[in-house]
Amino acid sequence: MSIELDAMSLRELRDLRNKLDRAISTFEDRRKREALAAAESAAREYGFNLTDLTVSKQARGKVAPKYANPADPSQTWTGRGRKPRWVQEALDSGKKLEAMEI
Repeated sequence: MSIELDAMSLRELRDLRNKLDRAISTFEDRRKREALAAAESAAREYGFNLTDLTVSKQARGKVAPKYANPADPSQTWTGRGRKPRWVQEALDSGKKLEAMEI
């Protein structure tokens, strides 16, 4: 199939682009559905359904705070992740982390 793009008007080119966009979108959707069906089939072969394999059953619980700001006890930190500014400032001023434990 050969298309003479130079011979087409702007309107015809835009119509062609819209048709191409729709064709690409439906192609991708169709491929996704095919991939999902193949994955579900493979999971069934092993006695599972796809959600058993993809959904985490472990719910992460909230971690209790381990440290509190002596100047403002409402500011707490679990000891995980980046240190809050108040913790870093206290450490920089010479305080020990153990002194801020709850």
